[in-house]
Amino acid sequence: MVQAIINGKSIQVEYANGMVKLDNEQQLLNILSLNNGKNLHLLYNNHSYFIELLGFNKDTKTYTLGFDGKAFEIGIKDRFDQLLHSMGLDSVKNSKVNELKAPMPGLVLSIKTAIGQSVVKGDPILILEAMKMENIIKSPTDGIIKTIHIIEKQAVDKNQILITFE
Repeated sequence: MVQAIINGKSIQVEYANGMVKLDNEQQLLNILSLNNGKNLHLLYNNHSYFIELLGFNKDTKTYTLGFDGKAFEIGIKDRFDQLLHSMGLDSVKNSKVNELKAPMPGLVLSIKTAIGQSVVKGDPILILEAMKMENIIKSPTDGIIKTIHIIEKQAVDKNQILITFE
């Protein structure tokens, strides 16, 4: 069973052997994929519908569908998404990173950013020497550098806060 969120309204959906249950009401549903899945023809409740796939966001599992000249957003939550939600873990995925901590003890060789600078996830932030190796520490998030807690040539411990983001 999946949960579909259609323009903010939640509906439980089960589909098997051509039958669909929407909020436990069983209906016959016939779906025909056209144009490599970009268009769908639905026969539902003795009515014919032509639907166009306008877009898909894989991060949010949201489809944008066109029907009758209007766009509809449909979010899908499969059983794993529902399990994470029931355990209170679904917000972890979307949590914002506010700090960069040292992944290991070492020596700060150089700082590649400045306070107020905008960074993108993956941008080099600093170089940390550990066990005679230079490690490029990259930004874990998009953001603006709020505070730099270290200086060049400073020794740092594992999990020490190095940078704070706005």
